[in-house]
Amino acid sequence: MLCHLLALSGFIIPLGMIIGPLVIWLIKKDQSPFVNDQGKEALNFNISIVIYSIVAGILCLIFIGILLLFAVLIVWLIFTIMASVKANEGKIYRYPLTIRFIK
Repeated sequence: MLCHLLALSGFIIPLGMIIGPLVIWLIKKDQSPFVNDQGKEALNFNISIVIYSIVAGILCLIFIGILLLFAVLIVWLIFTIMASVKANEGKIYRYPLTIRFIK
């Protein structure tokens, strides 16, 4: 659960949405297959969100990006909370719209 929740540190720390889950995953990945799986899932999702945000930022030049940037933020927040709740229940959560960089 902590891997998912620490992504919210991105509101305070630049790239905290990647650094927080990465630190927890690196420390705890060998202790539990569940933590290893969910840590990779959180990292993949947050890396994907950074990429989507960059694309939306570039598209701000033609004004559609502002709406996309807002949509990415809302989707990120909702999916992060949903994943945290599922992980707390001990259920595996798969983020939609995720590019699987870490397998």
